[in-house]
Amino acid sequence: METGLTAPTDGKNRAGRVIAVRGPVLDIKIDGVLPEIHEAVAVQAGEATILAETQSHLDEKTIRAIAMQPTQGLWRGARTESTGQPITVPVGDGVLGRLLNILGEPADNGAEFAPDTARRPIHRAAPPISRQSAATDIFATGIKVIDLLAPLAHGGKAAMFGGAGVGKTVLVMELIHAMVSGYDGISVFAGVGERCREGHEMLHEMKASGVLDQTVLVYGQMNEPPGARWRVPLTAMTIAEHFRDEKARNVLLLMDNVFRFIQAGSEVSGLLGRRPSRVGYQPTLETEVADLQERIASIGNASVTAIEAVYVPADDFTDPAVGTIANHVDSMVVLSRQLAAEGIYPAIDPIATTSVLLDPLVVGQSHADVAGQVREVIEHYRELRDVIALLGVEELGAEERRAVGRARRLQRFLTQPFFTAAAFTGAEGRSVTVEDTVSGCRAILDGECDEWDESSLYMIGTLDEAREKEKALRGKSGGGKAAA
Repeated sequence: METGLTAPTDGKNRAGRVIAVRGPVLDIKIDGVLPEIHEAVAVQAGEATILAETQSHLDEKTIRAIAMQPTQGLWRGARTESTGQPITVPVGDGVLGRLLNILGEPADNGAEFAPDTARRPIHRAAPPISRQSAATDIFATGIKVIDLLAPLAHGGKAAMFGGAGVGKTVLVMELIHAMVSGYDGISVFAGVGERCREGHEMLHEMKASGVLDQTVLVYGQMNEPPGARWRVPLTAMTIAEHFRDEKARNVLLLMDNVFRFIQAGSEVSGLLGRRPSRVGYQPTLETEVADLQERIASIGNASVTAIEAVYVPADDFTDPAVGTIANHVDSMVVLSRQLAAEGIYPAIDPIATTSVLLDPLVVGQSHADVAGQVREVIEHYRELRDVIALLGVEELGAEERRAVGRARRLQRFLTQPFFTAAAFTGAEGRSVTVEDTVSGCRAILDGECDEWDESSLYMIGTLDEAREKEKALRGKSGGGKAAA
């Protein structure tokens, strides 16, 4: 198997042999120079070469390494060779339009990369703060609820948090669709521990939309060893950094799913015999997440903008993995199972969803005021839901009934048909400007839509579309009365 690594030419003895195999964990006796932590070790398994990464030094002559590829059939006594460097992956224009694995090898049945393709190590320090530039330029997505309540920034980090089946991957796919049309830059997609089917769907969708030539797909899927799933985000980040630093190109980095990165790290930690920390996670949880997230930054005029899907285990937002990731993001989009059950799609919770960019100095005073009022009205409605369930809405005062009606209309106005879900919903996708979103919400808050049917505002784009639906509904009801 081609690893792209060349043997060091310094004349030092780097040979060794495997003395223990426990799944993906290898204990290796080194005959010569002890490899450093994170240094790659090539293990000869018959005709194939398995690449492993050094994780710890057991004594002066023994290391413990984690394999990046399956170790079935590997035997004790197999010869090894330290490479003198970390795992490296190909970077540059040659990887555009390709599907790669953790080691940077083609996984799309395409041609091998040229021998002179530039390669970079996957381990790298975050850029110093003195070189980083602040991210304040808004990244309009065309998705109403995100643009209103959790605006994204060029060079920022946004995370979509949600349990199983509430729409994280669909939302990330829609963001890709929304951004490729108006985004002048490179897209790098990291599929971390996800299903094989999703990788094929992503590849075919990129081809169909004509954006594959400006995209790199990197996958470490759930059927692969934990070491591969653990290092896939670093492979994608290395490719993104090359375009940012050496090509001065803006990069959109998409990761689905960052929780699987943490989960793989927890598996590796257990296999290495480390004592678990809170809720069974690895003791190095904070460090591993920071090493990845702090590399996402803007340098000069080029930026890496990250959009990450994060699985929330058992819908428990107090989980240490969820909290650790949330500490690093600028925009936090929270998906709600309750809203999904009510048919509100995207099922984004307008109260829990936040962004540091929702500031009058960034988005403007009008936008910030409308967003605050929307949150306030919906929060008041939630407080009244128990009363409504017990006594009925008729028992509320006139002012509260009006507030409940506006909150329900706002919730429905913030729904939206997605382009990527058109095959399932039968509705054509909509993209809405920030100005239309803000003006539509302001009209509902001001009472312009108090007499409208709620269904007129459901799964539409702008308020003008809702106005046309309302006219059509009134025309039907008027025609029915006339016939009666």
